[in-house]
Amino acid sequence: MEFSNFNDSLLSFLHSSPTPFHATDSMRNALLAEGFVELLEEDNWVIEEGGKYFVTRNESSLIAFTTPQLTMHQTGWRMIGAHTDSPCLKLKPNAQVDRFGYHQLGVEVYGGVLLHTWLDRDLSIAGRITLKNQEGKIVSRLVDFKDPIAVVPNLAIHLNRQANEGFSVNPQEEILPILCGAENEFDLHSLLKAQLKKQYPELSVATILDFELSLYDTQPAALVGLHKEYICSARLDNLLSCFVGLQALLDSDSQRPSLLICTDHEEIGSLSACGANGPFLEDVLHRLTPDPEQYVQSIQRSMLVSADNAHALHPNYAHKHDKNHAPAINKGAVIKVNANQRYATNSETASIYRDIAAQENYDVQCFVVRSDMACGSTIGPITSGEIGVPTIDIGLPTFGMHSIRELAGSKDAYGLYKVLARFTKREKLITR
Repeated sequence: MEFSNFNDSLLSFLHSSPTPFHATDSMRNALLAEGFVELLEEDNWVIEEGGKYFVTRNESSLIAFTTPQLTMHQTGWRMIGAHTDSPCLKLKPNAQVDRFGYHQLGVEVYGGVLLHTWLDRDLSIAGRITLKNQEGKIVSRLVDFKDPIAVVPNLAIHLNRQANEGFSVNPQEEILPILCGAENEFDLHSLLKAQLKKQYPELSVATILDFELSLYDTQPAALVGLHKEYICSARLDNLLSCFVGLQALLDSDSQRPSLLICTDHEEIGSLSACGANGPFLEDVLHRLTPDPEQYVQSIQRSMLVSADNAHALHPNYAHKHDKNHAPAINKGAVIKVNANQRYATNSETASIYRDIAAQENYDVQCFVVRSDMACGSTIGPITSGEIGVPTIDIGLPTFGMHSIRELAGSKDAYGLYKVLARFTKREKLITR
C-alpha cells in the first residue's frame, strides 16, 4: 500500500472505530474483503494449507492468521499483537440522571483517562446493545449515534479562580454529560430502541436487556501540522497499532505462518476472557497445533511484536524523559525496554527487529522510563509470560497519550507497516 493511501485508510479506520466492538468489526470486514474465512470458536475447525482465517471473541477481540504450511512446529509464527480498547467514559447500567433541570448520563471511568480533556467536546455514544426480539431470541447489535448528542461543559473560571493553577475532576460528580433540558421528555431505553430501529429497520425489538455503551469524541481523525506531518485522533492508543498490524498481515506472503492478535481490556489489566491475560490466544494456537511437543516447538520458533504507543519527548516537558532515551515523532518506531519486565524486550528480539528495520532503511529509537518514575506496561509481558513466546515491545512515538485526542507521526505509522510486513516474511529469526 502506498503512503497516501495508507494514511487515508488509517483515518477512515479510526473514524469508523469508536469502540472495541466497532474496531473489531472494521477489521473483520477488511479481512473478509481480502478472502479470509471467519471461524467460530464453537464449531469444529478445518484448517487447510494455504488458508487465511480469523476468529473473534466477545466481538471485541480478534485473531487472524495465515497457514501457508501446516507444519508450524517447524516454521513457528510471525505474530503481531495490539489492543482494541482505549480509555474512555462508559455508561453505567442505570445511566439516566435527572438533576437541576437537565437530563444527564451517569458514567464510569474506563482506564487511565485524562479526564479534563473530555470537557467541552462534542460527544456521541456507541457500543453494543443486547436485546430480546419479538421472536423471543436474545441478540446483540452494534450502535453508533454518530451525531454530537452530549457535552460535559467546563466550569467558568469566574467560579473557579484557581483553575489555571491546576485542578482535579471528580469522576462521580463533575464528568456527567448533559443530553438535554428537563423540559424535554427523555427515556434512555426509548432512545436506544429508536437508534436500533434507525440502524436496523428489519429488527423487531421487544425488550432491551443490557448494553455496553461508551462516549466518544465526534471530531474526525485528521492529518494536522504545517506540512500534515501529524495524525491527530482519538484512540490512537492503540487502534494505530491494530491498523498497522492488520495491513502488515494482509501484505504477508505465502511462505511464513503469520498471526495478528488484537485484544480488548488492555487498559484495565487484560484479565478477561478476551484479554491478553486470558486464554484466547492459547486456545487458538492449541487448536492449530494440538500435539503438545509440536506446540512447544512452534512457540519457540516464533516471535511476537507487541505494538503499542510510546511516549515521545514533549518539548514543553522535556524533563519527563531520560535525555538519552527521548523518542521524537516521525523519527521511527521505538523499542521499549524495562529492566523490571514491564516490557518484554530482550537483546535478541531487539536485535531481530533492528535488523529488519535496517533492511527497510527505517530508523529505530529506544525508550526507557526515567529511573525515578513508574513504568507502564503492555500486552507484551503478559503474552510472553502466558505462552512463552520470545517478544519485543515497540511503539509509535505519541503526544498526549490517554487524552481524548492524541498526536502521532504520519510517517511513523507507514514506516512501521513496512517493517512489520517484512517481519511476517522473515524465514530465520536467530541462529542457535
